[in-house]
Amino acid sequence: MTQEVPLDGVIRQRIRALRLTRGWSLDALAGRCYLSPSTLSRIETGHRRIALDQLVPIARALGTTLDQLVESTEDEDVVIRPQPQHTPGLTTWLLSREDTLHGATVAKMRITAERPAGPEHRSVHPGREWFAVLSGTARLRLGERTVLIQAGDAAEFSTMVPHAIGAHNGPVEILTIFDHDGERAHLHAQDDAPQT
Repeated sequence: MTQEVPLDGVIRQRIRALRLTRGWSLDALAGRCYLSPSTLSRIETGHRRIALDQLVPIARALGTTLDQLVESTEDEDVVIRPQPQHTPGLTTWLLSREDTLHGATVAKMRITAERPAGPEHRSVHPGREWFAVLSGTARLRLGERTVLIQAGDAAEFSTMVPHAIGAHNGPVEILTIFDHDGERAHLHAQDDAPQT
């Protein structure tokens, strides 16, 4: 049986760990969040109550958010068991949970020649998109350009340019990261497609 650490203890550990990861002394972090080094030391060691008006500047100074600093430590299953979603020429496995912070979605995609590739299938939405080719060769249609991306290479581009990813000379598998707009444009557009 494991004993749970109270949340305030976890917050203190996170503050200290983030500070040490950056190589900062108590003085260095205290100067960045406008607290005295002794106050910060007492917060880290549990000799002072943690107040919200102290956590906000500490989180900001550490380059994190208040949500991440106080995130629950529930012992959830770390293994994600993705279920494939099929549309013609495309199989998608979601590799991140729906409630991922900052709205980023990670997915693996297998694209074949059956995927529709006409100009009407090109997507435009705010943001940037990134993908890495795991196997095969991806054909990226970006505006009027066509770029071939080989296995082991990656692509990053503005999604305000009409774009579509297809397979070149055989199936291609990619690992991609979408922001909220990209997920809606590329993954939720599949919801209306027939399932096979």
